[in-house]
Amino acid sequence: MTKYPIHPDFLKYEKLKTPMSPGLLPLMNGIIERSFNKRLPNQGVREIRKRIPGYRNEPVEMIIYEPEDMTEPLPCLMYLHGGAFVLKSAAFHKHLICEYAKHTPCKVVFVDYRLAPKHAFPVGVEDCYAAFNWVHQNATEIGIDPEKIAVGGDSAGGALAAAVCLMARDRKAPKISFQMLIYPVTDARQITDSIKEFVDTPLWNARQNEKMWKLYLKDVVHLDRVYASPMEAETFASLPAAYIEVAEFDCLRDEGINFAAELKESGVSVELHQTKGTIHGFEIAESSEIVKQSLMKRIDALNRAFSDWG
Repeated sequence: MTKYPIHPDFLKYEKLKTPMSPGLLPLMNGIIERSFNKRLPNQGVREIRKRIPGYRNEPVEMIIYEPEDMTEPLPCLMYLHGGAFVLKSAAFHKHLICEYAKHTPCKVVFVDYRLAPKHAFPVGVEDCYAAFNWVHQNATEIGIDPEKIAVGGDSAGGALAAAVCLMARDRKAPKISFQMLIYPVTDARQITDSIKEFVDTPLWNARQNEKMWKLYLKDVVHLDRVYASPMEAETFASLPAAYIEVAEFDCLRDEGINFAAELKESGVSVELHQTKGTIHGFEIAESSEIVKQSLMKRIDALNRAFSDWG
């Protein structure tokens, strides 16, 4: 049994650890990608695949998930999946994405950004920023309200989503209406209490977190490191309103809490939810009532954000 009092819904995952060995990543990503592609969209949701120009005009795949029989234009959530910057999207992400699309309702743009270690920082985040610009420029064509584009992501995808918001602000790009960050990575310095405490938690822990940063940043000094590590931003002013959710037994917990506090301090509207008994990536247990409740809170936050904007 795990030494942490995690909720019974997640006990069957207590011995699982996310693979971080560079030699295993290509094999793992092949398996993960097949599983994601094999899973059909939820009933009432269709998927449309596109290839767009990413960072330095290299092609990036994008998938649009949209509710069937809805009048356009719709709001948009650009979603950036987790996976430690090195792993493809898990199959359970498709379920979550489809739920956001169907019940908000909105169109969810899923970005298959390029991964480290082959494509280390800043390739992945620049792919995501290029995708945001593409969505805004092509909003009419794809049936999206350009005034209601939000970004969201979980774990490393949360870091990417937060970074895209910083980039859009700093580069004077079109405004992003909202950010939804689920147990986000935010701080490459790895200095929080939860990082020090949770060195052996299920699915993700501080030891794996350290490996992640080495693969993503490759021990290189980056002048634009803030777009990898959003907590290091000089100012958090003029960023979009945020919904931030953290898991109790997660080494990243305090990073999310700290990021919420910095946004609030800078006058940004923030809704922070601290889930109890949970572990990093807890939505893998799709039938859990905790997962279902968290999902509905996110959908409610998206609905309120889109109705408040414009």
